[in-house]
Amino acid sequence: MPDLPTPQNAAEAALLSECWDAVLSYADLCTSGSASATQLATEAFTHGIDELRAATAASKSTGTGRRALRLPRIPLLLASVRTVAAAWETSGLGHRLDPDLRLWLHSDKAARYVGPPLHRPLALRGLRDMQEPDAVLLWLAEVESLPMSAVARRLGLDPAAASSELDQVRALFRDRCHRNHLDTPMDAYCRSYARLLDAVTRSPSAETPEDLSRHLARCVECAEAAACLRLHGGGLPAALSSGVIGWGGLAYLERRRRAAEAGMIGGRTDAAVDTGLNEGKPVRPRIGRTGILVTAVLVSALALTVSLMPFGGSQGGDANAAQGESTDGQSVADPGPSFPSGSKTKSGSGTGSGTAGSPAVADSTSRPAGNSDQEAQGESSSPARKQGGAKGSTQGGAKGSTKSAAPDCRVKYEIVSEWPDGFQASVTVTSTKALATWSLGWTFKDGQRVGQMWDGTFTQDDSHVTATAADYNKTVAANGTFTFGFLGSWTGSNSAARDFTLNAASCQAAG
Repeated sequence: MPDLPTPQNAAEAALLSECWDAVLSYADLCTSGSASATQLATEAFTHGIDELRAATAASKSTGTGRRALRLPRIPLLLASVRTVAAAWETSGLGHRLDPDLRLWLHSDKAARYVGPPLHRPLALRGLRDMQEPDAVLLWLAEVESLPMSAVARRLGLDPAAASSELDQVRALFRDRCHRNHLDTPMDAYCRSYARLLDAVTRSPSAETPEDLSRHLARCVECAEAAACLRLHGGGLPAALSSGVIGWGGLAYLERRRRAAEAGMIGGRTDAAVDTGLNEGKPVRPRIGRTGILVTAVLVSALALTVSLMPFGGSQGGDANAAQGESTDGQSVADPGPSFPSGSKTKSGSGTGSGTAGSPAVADSTSRPAGNSDQEAQGESSSPARKQGGAKGSTQGGAKGSTKSAAPDCRVKYEIVSEWPDGFQASVTVTSTKALATWSLGWTFKDGQRVGQMWDGTFTQDDSHVTATAADYNKTVAANGTFTFGFLGSWTGSNSAARDFTLNAASCQAAG
């Protein structure tokens, strides 16, 4: 870590290490470069730790033995990132921040976090009003996406009882949010729906009346309350992250979920070694995050080198076809293994990809030189074209091909969580070709609507959606992947998207 506050003891050192990973991950989302991300994270971390220590000292000086209610360490430090980012914008350093964040900082949404307490986001108020052990348990399990075994080790809980305790904490959070919702100043029309909203969100089988659905579609505050009060359906993590963090909360949630799946944060099997809970046990060696990413880059480069090696031009096509290759020496089998891609590909990112950030490589090096003029006229002198003949077959130049070509890309569309009237989805695309930029299109069968997207921008025309690359994830290496996510709404049914296209070319949906 860079020059950060000196830990006061071993326990605080472990906590600071765990918190730094989260703070740097969010700071990376908020900035336009890795150097800026490290500086923002350092300033925010120092500011937050000083605030925590001052609050602890003040609590001890009162002699009551009770702690003033506040956010747990990680969300408090994430809020410090937001505070320091706002200070950067005011002091003329805004050019180092993400452009969308700069717009958000000047909006009414940002003003809610520094305005009157009763007007602040409901999830923020609900989490702050809980006792610290309960709030930490809820945050680690729901937002940091740690497995319950790791959460139990970190908090010293009985692993067998951790899940049931989490259920109780969820109910406690709902109760705090319900009370805060009733205390929130609201007009008579919103207040008339308060009791109905409470009743509908208590039961997973309760249907939402049409008039309440229409009201939730128009009223941001009541929709926010519905997300916090509804414990079933999987929407609680999104409600917590977006309400407590604010800008980029959903992207942070997705990033932490992917990092936990990849074993890059506290969900490791040896996480207890870091927290001191397994003292006396031998420390097992582990490969750090940098080692994982370096390995991913090396494997990707090796696979790319092999795919670009010449295999003797268009002769010997029968032998190559028997081995699953096209007659110009390029494989038509599925592309090699890909690696998890994060929200960003900058150095210092919590969940970067080993392939998505590699330089773009032209995919025509194995093509016979004599074909260029004929290809410009839509003709082909060989039975198979580039990428196993996929392109030539669409232009009428692969009539003689006896082997179907593999698609240039594959799409994995996954509904991460779903609740009445809403859902969160993740889209992962693998491209056999190197891309300088990307635009992915698809069609919704059931009239779903995209509401918010991260790691990309979107436009929607009726049922057709087009997602385009962000500035930081445009370039994709051959056989590389890119990922983005979004929140959407649905009524009646929520079937998977279909008819995917990548840069206007058809793309196969993964099963």
